[in-house]
Amino acid sequence: MTEPESQGTAAARPNRRFVLSGLAASATVLSGCSGLGAAAGLGSAAARSEGPGRAALLAPVSGRTPQLGQIMRNAATLGGNVLAPSGEMALFDTGDTPESAALAAQAAVAAGARMIVGPLFGAQVAAVAGVVGSKVPILTLSNDTSVAGNGVFVLGVTPEQSAQSILAFAARRGLDTVGMVVAPGDFGVRAAGAAVAAGRVLGQTVLPPITETDPAAAVAKLRAANGGALPKAVYLPGAGEELEPLAAALTGQTQILGSSQWSARDPARMAALRGAWYAAPDPLAFEPFALAYQETHGESAGILAGVAFDGVETARLLGRIQEQTVGGLLREKGFTGVVGPFRFDRSGLCQRGLAVLNVEAGAITLIGAATS
Repeated sequence: MTEPESQGTAAARPNRRFVLSGLAASATVLSGCSGLGAAAGLGSAAARSEGPGRAALLAPVSGRTPQLGQIMRNAATLGGNVLAPSGEMALFDTGDTPESAALAAQAAVAAGARMIVGPLFGAQVAAVAGVVGSKVPILTLSNDTSVAGNGVFVLGVTPEQSAQSILAFAARRGLDTVGMVVAPGDFGVRAAGAAVAAGRVLGQTVLPPITETDPAAAVAKLRAANGGALPKAVYLPGAGEELEPLAAALTGQTQILGSSQWSARDPARMAALRGAWYAAPDPLAFEPFALAYQETHGESAGILAGVAFDGVETARLLGRIQEQTVGGLLREKGFTGVVGPFRFDRSGLCQRGLAVLNVEAGAITLIGAATS
């Protein structure tokens, strides 16, 4: 999955800045409104689901993160849509444990759900799948690709999608050697593995990942790994406190690359990131949804809201043509979402088009369009 290069200003107006700030609101979680997003290719043949379309949104309304459940609820009700036990989409509370998620899934299936949207947390997916079985497709909003398969489809924005998008763009610009610095922890491991795999597919040299938070040590290790010189580009996928000092140590010496996690930091306000490129949902495509969300709910829409909206709309649209099935989700043309175009493969993984953005002083410029 690669993106054609295109030009356009993504922060030329105040509302564009609002959109980018909205993306920052929940970028680290991960996950019938006319004109905001619709399925593509719905006319092709697929297995039919029996009876009227009915789906369930599984969200953490209670527990430690009820604010995330509220974001999902807000997205699902945008444009006058309702969540009702007898309607197209019903809401069930997963709490934050596998056991509570399993109970929610059991109640959803008993109420007639033919497709599940959620849960949000990867740790709950196996419990939900164990209850609903393979006949009820699960569209999880998690970004944990390890849970995909056997009727589970991963819709969240993943480290793999970020790595593929930004490294493919860099390769087209002639950046054939890429270093990488990641922070300790699970995300760093996943991001590093994703970049190495993407580089292999692209024929790009991705140097072994450096796990380091100290800027001077990171630069020294990058030089040592590349024969004494900095590589043409350095991928900094994390968005923690280490991002700005690491970038400051590299800026002007190499092309800095980033992931969708950067959306959580408002890169346009970080001088060290000027000139850097990063993968993210296309803010121009996201804008109508973000503005509608702000007008309706009085707060900014983040990536989680967009992913939840895309999941709910996909289930609704498939239900209206009686294709709330695995076959319905596997449409070759995929779907058009507010977080970007996406399609699923038979393994349950999502191929998602992410845009590539350039950081300028006080603005973000779109330099690579999103396409699946």
